[in-house]
Amino acid sequence: MSYLDDAVSRYNRLLEAAAQHDLSWVGALQESMEEQGLSAGGRLLCPFLRPNFISKRQYEALAKTSEALIAAIDRMEQMVLSNPALLARLELLPAEKMLASIDPGYSSLEVTARFDSHLRNGHLHFVEYNADSPAGAGYADALADLFWDLPPMKEMRKRYTFTRVGGRKYLLQALLKAYKQFGGAQKPNIAIVEFRAPYYSGRSEYELFRDYFREEGFAAEIVSPEQLEYRNHVLRKDKFPIDLVYRRLGVQEFLMRFDLSHPLVQAYRERTVCMVNSFRAELAHKKAMFGLLTDERLVEKFPAPERKAIREHVPWTRLVTATKTTYEEQAIDLPDFIAQNREKLALKPNDDYSDLHTYRGWEMDSAGWERALKQAMRAPYVVQERVEPVLSVFPLMSFGQLELREMQVDVHPHAYLGKVQGCSSWISSGKSGFSSAAGLAPTFILDQKA
Repeated sequence: MSYLDDAVSRYNRLLEAAAQHDLSWVGALQESMEEQGLSAGGRLLCPFLRPNFISKRQYEALAKTSEALIAAIDRMEQMVLSNPALLARLELLPAEKMLASIDPGYSSLEVTARFDSHLRNGHLHFVEYNADSPAGAGYADALADLFWDLPPMKEMRKRYTFTRVGGRKYLLQALLKAYKQFGGAQKPNIAIVEFRAPYYSGRSEYELFRDYFREEGFAAEIVSPEQLEYRNHVLRKDKFPIDLVYRRLGVQEFLMRFDLSHPLVQAYRERTVCMVNSFRAELAHKKAMFGLLTDERLVEKFPAPERKAIREHVPWTRLVTATKTTYEEQAIDLPDFIAQNREKLALKPNDDYSDLHTYRGWEMDSAGWERALKQAMRAPYVVQERVEPVLSVFPLMSFGQLELREMQVDVHPHAYLGKVQGCSSWISSGKSGFSSAAGLAPTFILDQKA
């Protein structure tokens, strides 16, 4: 048993022992989450009673590999911007293509980004890259603060060394660097632009960022796209002029509600406002980007560390079309290959903001898979090779009783200007559909004491 497995077992045993005596701190933890708005619709963002632990070695490998892949993605995006044939393979909407053609005024294509990774011992695989409007870092920071001084964590620190990996200050630094490159000379007014559902009762993650920006001395407001206006070359909300937009809405999500005459687009096109992430980030956000990365012909001249990161850590992916391609250097007819390899493939919508479903072949029968393939041939989908999930036992309260449940763990490294600075974790059953036992968990780096 590794010391990481030992730590997980030790933490869970502490809770099992406490269940016989006193778990009053659990109620206090859950009340704190409610008070801080870390809930939605009556559900806690973190229903679990243990943080996710990763070793120092794992975190260093996660950061190194993520940064190599981000460099490769940036390189591929530059190729795509100058090659219409490659751009077509990303299946962007016409309006998305137009927005991607606009120079944002700074060099980084993704100022902030997040991977979805499966991390187990020495094995690491990335299944998604969110470069459009990545979320989770703010909630993870708040949850880490709540979990840090829990009784079992205090007991664990007697035996292990833990490190928190927050990202709020790195996000702000990245925003300001992009703004400086853009040509901003004054202290910027920051607008966090997001859609706000009228029925949503929880606290927006971006209220946490807004409060942090204000604590650091910046004027900051959360703004809905409907509240923006553009007059005299100034983007504003009422009397609040905006210099820097932190975009917290997806491009496709935005285009479903507005057209290209929207004030945000006008200000962005005329370069009177700096927007992070830019609309160009949509290139990397499409899942078909992994299809370009795993096409050996396209990356053969990439630097060796980037090719190694792709080869070892990115699952084979292709845009679903009636075409011939390669799999493990063998020529294949793509639709036939998909039909015949249900157990090791998943079909995913090219964009997360669509209302299309993900289909996991290993969860379906042949008839269901055939129907899924027909849908994928009609709409923008990618096919991706299966990545084995990472499982770990997490404690939670179920009907007032402590329960230990094996859950799937997805680790999300957060990167700012291409450098990983912290991560969050998503804990779930790993099955399709809704589950109340799913949510974010704070992530602590664990090391043995010398």
